[in-house]
Amino acid sequence: MKPTELLKVAAIAVLTSGMIVGCQQTSTGEAAPEMAAEEECQGATPEVRNAIYAAKLKNARARNLGAEWEENAKIIEEAEQAAADCQNVRAKILANKAEDAAAEAIAALQGAETTVVEAEEPVEEESPYIGGYLVVSGDNLWNISGQDTIYGDPYMWPLIYKANSGQIKDADLIYPGQYFYIPKAKGEERGAAIAHAKNRGAWTLGETEASDLDYLAQ
Repeated sequence: MKPTELLKVAAIAVLTSGMIVGCQQTSTGEAAPEMAAEEECQGATPEVRNAIYAAKLKNARARNLGAEWEENAKIIEEAEQAAADCQNVRAKILANKAEDAAAEAIAALQGAETTVVEAEEPVEEESPYIGGYLVVSGDNLWNISGQDTIYGDPYMWPLIYKANSGQIKDADLIYPGQYFYIPKAKGEERGAAIAHAKNRGAWTLGETEASDLDYLAQ
């Protein structure tokens, strides 16, 4: 083989090896970011938030009846922490466990009372709510209260705020996916809600107004 032909073969070999190395580097460079990418935690799902809130309501009822189990509050705290850490499956299991435990505690207490007073017939407790509402984009307490299927009067929004104050930090700021219990509008409570709505005063988005705190304390 002539020297000139040997030089051509060598040149082709160098170019080919350079292309292979370049492709490997490109492939590796593109794959690394994808391997390192991590999904950001989006917090609890609406289903999990509702489960935790239901557990809190049931546990609060047990507490009011004097039937709360000490460990139940800790279970709810664990559920909230799991939800904050995006462990939604674990959070829902813990929330359901807490709700079931509270229900069992209430049932045990009611069973004991029935045994002591056999002559009394169990009376079904009337629900203080007319139903619930799932918040969607664009909602606020004013327009929710004004819906015909709710109160048909936007000035009654403080009733919803007070009944769900555990998950509403600012009455002017609610989020899609939140589930609110809609309380029945009784005479005095209805009047107080309307009076607050009409005389609330100035408000700032993202802050809890002093007048709202005074209303919640009533």
